[in-house]
Amino acid sequence: MRRGAVRSVVVAGLLVLYGAGPADARSDPDAEADVAYHGRVRLAHGQLKVWMVPRNEGPGAVPNATVRVRLSADLADAQEPAGGCARVGRREVACETGALPRHGRGRHIVLLLGLRERPAEVAVRIDTLWDGGAADRDRANNEHVVLALDTGDTYAF
Repeated sequence: MRRGAVRSVVVAGLLVLYGAGPADARSDPDAEADVAYHGRVRLAHGQLKVWMVPRNEGPGAVPNATVRVRLSADLADAQEPAGGCARVGRREVACETGALPRHGRGRHIVLLLGLRERPAEVAVRIDTLWDGGAADRDRANNEHVVLALDTGDTYAF
């Protein structure tokens, strides 16, 4: 079996395990939420750190969701993602948010990611891969792009 095919099988299994599906697949057509992410990104010496807290600003609870972190640089081969997170490609990591109560927070997510090379900068894209089956009419607060320079400075989103 090819390496890409194995990765696809593993990713599909993880998404099934976490109950994830496409962002537009609705398990309850009347469910509405407003998933948002707030956090920080730091790049220092070829190592990227992402801290974030998922929030639900909306009227309904979300039993679980999946946040995706995409990078403009390749991840190093050896990665130990945080609990509830999985590498899903050369430049992507996905994490479950945990339950997002109505007007409440999910679990803190901290990713310490090694990069294949030491780039001068990395664009970090954060968005919702799966929204727990709820309708989210305000995508502006759950889609972020942060440019992190390899200076050790922290950038907020």
